[in-house]
Amino acid sequence: MVGEVYVNEPLSSRIIMEILEENPDIKLIKCPSSLYLRTSKKYLDVLSKLGVEVEPVVKSGRPKKYGELEVKLIQKMLKDGSNPREISEKLHLPIKTVYYLKETPLKRGRKRKYTPGTEDEIKRLHNEGLRTKEISEKLKIPLRTVYSIINK
Repeated sequence: MVGEVYVNEPLSSRIIMEILEENPDIKLIKCPSSLYLRTSKKYLDVLSKLGVEVEPVVKSGRPKKYGELEVKLIQKMLKDGSNPREISEKLHLPIKTVYYLKETPLKRGRKRKYTPGTEDEIKRLHNEGLRTKEISEKLKIPLRTVYSIINK
């Protein structure tokens, strides 16, 4: 005999009857908010008359493993000049977690080989009518890279 039940399927007359038969002294049925919104108003009214309330569960799922303390600590270490790998080793966190928890514009990955100015120059020369091979020879940049930059 339980006074509260969690249901993770749509409340239908069959489900409601099963719940009431198994738990005659039930007072509360909890369900995800998405299911609560799809539950018929008639079912909610009938359950209310029987003294059973249906309550949506606002947040369910896996709880967060790391909190604000870790996020603030990572932010502070980044401001102090530590890189994500050092932070990972000092805090004994996976490096992916450090990248996930940090909230800075710093991006993981390869640095750009050519500056935005060089890329703009390539696009300008291309728009002026220079052939791709001529741009490659003039700026001493591989032909394939010139094509890649033009097609961005």
